Amino acid sequence: MKKLPFDLSVYLVTEETLEFEEMTNIIVEAVAGGVTAVQLREKKASSLTFYQKASLLKQVLNDLSIPLIINDRVDVALAVGADGIHVGQDDLPLSIIKDLVPDDMIIGVSVSTLEEALVAERNGADYIGVGSIFPTNTKQDATIMAEGELEKICSSVSIPSVAIGGITADNIHTLSKSGISGVAVVSAILQAKHPHDAAKTLSNAVLSFTN
Repeated sequence: MKKLPFDLSVYLVTEETLEFEEMTNIIVEAVAGGVTAVQLREKKASSLTFYQKASLLKQVLNDLSIPLIINDRVDVALAVGADGIHVGQDDLPLSIIKDLVPDDMIIGVSVSTLEEALVAERNGADYIGVGSIFPTNTKQDATIMAEGELEKICSSVSIPSVAIGGITADNIHTLSKSGISGVAVVSAILQAKHPHDAAKTLSNAVLSFTN
């Protein structure tokens, strides 16, 4: 499997309804607990707001030695010097993105089928986000993957696979033999009473079945 320059084992995806200061406080706590990468996801913000948040968050994460991954917006990723960009099936083609970003910027792609995973790998993705694994309130229109599909994808690609969608401390154990490199979560940490402890629980679980 390809070795990435950073760890995707506990990958926190932000929620834009949170006040930015509250969100950064949670992120700092969660990183202390074991979060290894942060994706800034802004679906409704203006370009200026997205850029401003990304710029501030990059400073916070630099101090913590944690990579910043930008969701969808290649322009914002470039503008703030993000460590990575994550795109979906309806975003710019991977070949175009690779022409636009520096060689050292990591590119992740969301997939939900084996075919999409194989295409992403073939086109040069550095990792894939695979889901939705479980029902999730964060993305209520997400299609839940069929049983066994995650395992099939993980065993068919040589790039890291990060499971996403409704993953919690209560169900993460069901992924122990799936072959994933990490888990991406939103509410499991951002809505936790103790973000540090929530991140630590997830981190311990992932480490127990990826080592």
